[in-house]
Amino acid sequence: MSSADGILAALEWNWRMVDATLADLDDAALARQPQPQCNSIAWTLWHMNRVVDSFVHERVGSEVPLWLRDGWCEKYGMSDEPEERGAGWSADKVAAWVPPGRDVQVGYYEAAKEAARARISGLSEAELAVRRVIPPMPEPRSVAQALGQMTWDNISHGGQISYIRGLFDGMGWYPR
Repeated sequence: MSSADGILAALEWNWRMVDATLADLDDAALARQPQPQCNSIAWTLWHMNRVVDSFVHERVGSEVPLWLRDGWCEKYGMSDEPEERGAGWSADKVAAWVPPGRDVQVGYYEAAKEAARARISGLSEAELAVRRVIPPMPEPRSVAQALGQMTWDNISHGGQISYIRGLFDGMGWYPR
């Protein structure tokens, strides 16, 4: 198994969990916050996708992210600021955020997944070993290390998405 295969395997396990979590949720369930100071499933999904999009396109690929290239920022009714990923948002800003409909949310999620699959599966061991400065870290690191950070972030947020669903629906919602 190559390093890219290992990264993709971890992401695929997480995406299957997120897919199951999102399967039958409507717009209201996606937008519901557990408490006013907490993120909704929709917000967490958007943030998770923005991180994947920025890593696979800007940070690893030196390309324009889907957020801008495919107009997802307009579909979300949000800024075209490339660094806008939700980091540092206040509780008031999170509570005031109105997510787009389910079709837009799931569309961006699917697009980010496909882009990650394509980028990561196409990387050789030599490309994964290249060391350079890859934000947000100021010191040089390998492409594999940066993708490891992205994978950790993705899995953390996938777990949060599923946990939020469980807060509202209790045990038994997750398909076996």
